[in-house]
Amino acid sequence: MALNHTYEARLLQQETTVGAGVQVLLLTLLGTAIGMGPAGWLTGLAFALATWAVLTRAVLRSRLSSFGPANRVTLGRAILVGGVTALVADSFESAPPVTVFVGLTAVALILDGVDGKVARRTGTSTALGARFDMEVDAFLILVLSVYVSMALGPWVLLIGAMRYVFVAAARVLPWLNGELPPSMARKTVAAVQGVALLVAASGLLPYAAGAGVVGCALASLVWSFGRDVLWLWSVRGGTVVEISADVVVEPVAELVAGG
Repeated sequence: MALNHTYEARLLQQETTVGAGVQVLLLTLLGTAIGMGPAGWLTGLAFALATWAVLTRAVLRSRLSSFGPANRVTLGRAILVGGVTALVADSFESAPPVTVFVGLTAVALILDGVDGKVARRTGTSTALGARFDMEVDAFLILVLSVYVSMALGPWVLLIGAMRYVFVAAARVLPWLNGELPPSMARKTVAAVQGVALLVAASGLLPYAAGAGVVGCALASLVWSFGRDVLWLWSVRGGTVVEISADVVVEPVAELVAGG
């Protein structure tokens, strides 16, 4: 059993190491294609190193027997997010090519709907996979909000920061770590954030229209978080709330930015 566990651990480490290597390859391609500056390189490499370290530690602690196809999809998304992060960091010196930026971001957003389906169809859903997916989603929204805020104003940062503020608040107010019933509205609001920020980042809309789209996305996010906070407040201390028998309650920690 000990030998099997050692073998499985090595395989898991190989998966995360390959992911880090592919991340560096993507950064090299971006650097060659657009002449990425030091800020982009350093940020991208820091992202690759942090992702490798955190993910390797997490998979080893989870004692998974295999990395799984769904986690590979999420890792691919994380690699794309690393590229987007590098481009955003580089944009403080020079604007990245819109087609490259939009292309990487669009693929990362599209794949967001793939990993969950793969996990369900292959029967490989895990708590680690859900958390990995959540963190990649949240970080992409944060990075996009930073990029869009340079054009529309710092208020856009509220979109990216809201989930992290919620997590920080939950450390002070434990009742925020309660359980929430699944909600299609919550999932829809979460998906809208990335799409709205991508549309604004593309530069296809005039300033007023872009601000309107992002403003509506922010308003829906505030509504979603506000509704969930009120629900958690109402059931704090173990108050019983009737939920139909076929509803599975999800931990707040597994929900992405209101999703």
